[in-house]
Amino acid sequence: MAYRKSGSRTRCNSRFSSGTRSELLGGPRGLCHVYTRFDNLLQVVYTGPMGLAKIARLNRIFSHPDGRILSLAVDHWAGREHPQGLKNVPAILEQLAPANPDAVTMNKGMARGLWAPYAGRIPLIVQSHFFPPEDAELKRTTQPEEALLLGADAVAVSLGVRGKTEDQHLAMLAAMVTDAAPWDIPVVAHIYPRNFYSDDAEVMVDHEHIQWAVRCGAECGADVIKVPFTGDPDGFREIVEACPVPVVCAGGPKTKTFDESVEMMRKIVASGARGGVVGRNIWGAEDPLAALRAFQEIVHPLLKGHDRTSTS
Repeated sequence: MAYRKSGSRTRCNSRFSSGTRSELLGGPRGLCHVYTRFDNLLQVVYTGPMGLAKIARLNRIFSHPDGRILSLAVDHWAGREHPQGLKNVPAILEQLAPANPDAVTMNKGMARGLWAPYAGRIPLIVQSHFFPPEDAELKRTTQPEEALLLGADAVAVSLGVRGKTEDQHLAMLAAMVTDAAPWDIPVVAHIYPRNFYSDDAEVMVDHEHIQWAVRCGAECGADVIKVPFTGDPDGFREIVEACPVPVVCAGGPKTKTFDESVEMMRKIVASGARGGVVGRNIWGAEDPLAALRAFQEIVHPLLKGHDRTSTS
């Protein structure tokens, strides 16, 4: 990695491999622009004020030269029954870790007991909040410094919008952003617009509500925002382009067929989103390892043989 002065800005070039480069541009007010370049394609991964520690953590999460992520989520527990396929978290991690997902999101207890064999190999995102389906009060379960001691590269905040407690949920997200700032740990917002006039408070995926969710995350200061996909690549691109930080998509509820989930991921990539965070459609599949690799080939089509250890 090489640094050089360019006028009033410092440029940092990090060579990934032949034809790829990461550029960090820091201005006099500390505004950093983090890019990923693959051949002649330049993609902005992050723009905003941050320290070198946050840059390093975001770079580890978005380490693939194409600038996208295919992350695994195993943080499903509060207020729900054990999802089919995730009753044995140690076994699912052991099965899927060899495929090197770009990150894994899990809760602090599982991380404390299970993450040691994977620490330093795969970025860890620690889920810090939960809220039950009936939209009771959002609860914090982890502090930023606790996540750092677990080796986390980011903390996640799950929250709902459009319910009666939307203001409380957004205040909790903003508070986590403030609390995480001194530690330079990124905050990933998992935001779900919900229809509380339905029997099961279903998640809404129409353009207007997803646009609102992304805007809420950006206004609260999240570093990365995860929302459900609308199903329309062109419309979702408008949402992505209007957001100053990376937008990634939730893998969605368990689909009727695996082909449906694969097609959805193709549309997510076509929309310009920074990738996906998938849970049920991987560990709930008949062959979880094959499912993960299938999603990886869609999200990272340019370098199917990419090994994250080659980017360090």
